[in-house]
Amino acid sequence: MLLGAIADDLTGATDIALAFAREGLRTVQVNGIPDDGAFEQNADAFVIALKSRTIPASEAVSLSRRAVTWLRTRDVQQVVFKYCSTFDSTDAGNIGPVIEALLEELGETITIACPTFPENGRTVFQGHLFVGDKLLSESSMRDHPLTPMTDSDLIRVLQRQTAFSVGLLATADVRAGQERVAARIREAAKQNLRILIADAATAEDLNAIGKACSDRMLVTGAAGIGGALARNHAAAIQGERRNAEFVWPQGRTVVLAGSCSVATRDQVNHVIGLGYPATKIDPIAIASGTLDVASVAEWAEASQGWPPVIYSSSDPADVLKAKEVLGRDEAGALVEDFLGELAATLRTIGFSRFIVAGGETSGAVSAALSVNALEIGPEIDPGVPWTRATDAGGPALALKSGNFGAPDFFEKARRMCR
Repeated sequence: MLLGAIADDLTGATDIALAFAREGLRTVQVNGIPDDGAFEQNADAFVIALKSRTIPASEAVSLSRRAVTWLRTRDVQQVVFKYCSTFDSTDAGNIGPVIEALLEELGETITIACPTFPENGRTVFQGHLFVGDKLLSESSMRDHPLTPMTDSDLIRVLQRQTAFSVGLLATADVRAGQERVAARIREAAKQNLRILIADAATAEDLNAIGKACSDRMLVTGAAGIGGALARNHAAAIQGERRNAEFVWPQGRTVVLAGSCSVATRDQVNHVIGLGYPATKIDPIAIASGTLDVASVAEWAEASQGWPPVIYSSSDPADVLKAKEVLGRDEAGALVEDFLGELAATLRTIGFSRFIVAGGETSGAVSAALSVNALEIGPEIDPGVPWTRATDAGGPALALKSGNFGAPDFFEKARRMCR
């Protein structure tokens, strides 16, 4: 196994799996830590999707230790800890604690943290993360319901999560090339720094960092650095593209949107404007029993023309109201469970292509559909491919992080279906 990735949520896993597959690595994504003896396919890269971004840090550490143990028993050559390019976390974790644990498990003294993903406008300069032309703290991420990001200085953010010393791999070092990057990492280790926030803004920056880290057992970051590392390993197999042709399942398409991010709300509004049939899911109505899965499934089955859109995406005021009525976590859990159960019901009545928005929603839908492993298909937007369950007759899924995708993402995903 050339590369193994441990991702802290399902859509993040798909994101980096696509980055590996782009470079010609035969890639398998598994949802959760496989049982012993499972998923022994002859793959170049494995991506393990956990649901560890917002659970208690101790649980995230335990899961990540188990995941890296599984990879090491398969003689993995390099491990990537994958988190979101917006560094989604709180002062309690979970990025810092998981990095600590993985450094210990792999016997490494130092690693880098590189969330840069230029294709989606995520860049780092002087340790500060930008989303497009805005600092992270001035982007829509400042209002995230679970991981509000109110500080753009990633050194400060990460230092609050870890007892390890955090430093900077500065732009001047990155632009000087891979040898200088490697030298800076060695110098930092001698200074007892354990994690370096890597400045990067371009694909060239990522390539320099990736080449300098070719002999590092552990690298952490977003899909951008994952792609750079995959390019290193692709040379070992002469860059031969070894992924099988993507086969579309027969059946209908549906959009399930559980994210309340600005990007997803724009995407929902876009297809409603095109005439897609749409119905909104209200967590308060679910809790009161006035909205049930059977009625929504019946509505979707009867819809004609465009794929039906079933969404809970709301503006911050509506989200706040639901939290006040139901509790901080209960509102989101109700929607996730509802959409998961709905997906399973829709599958039984002929829906086989699921376009899903939101990391937590994607996890709930995949679990409800009993999807344990995915093959990577064509890319819809940067970081988001179509995928298909590896079991015979399995559904196709486009699993999108809430913040990813252009306004016409749902329409592009629909047009790609064959």
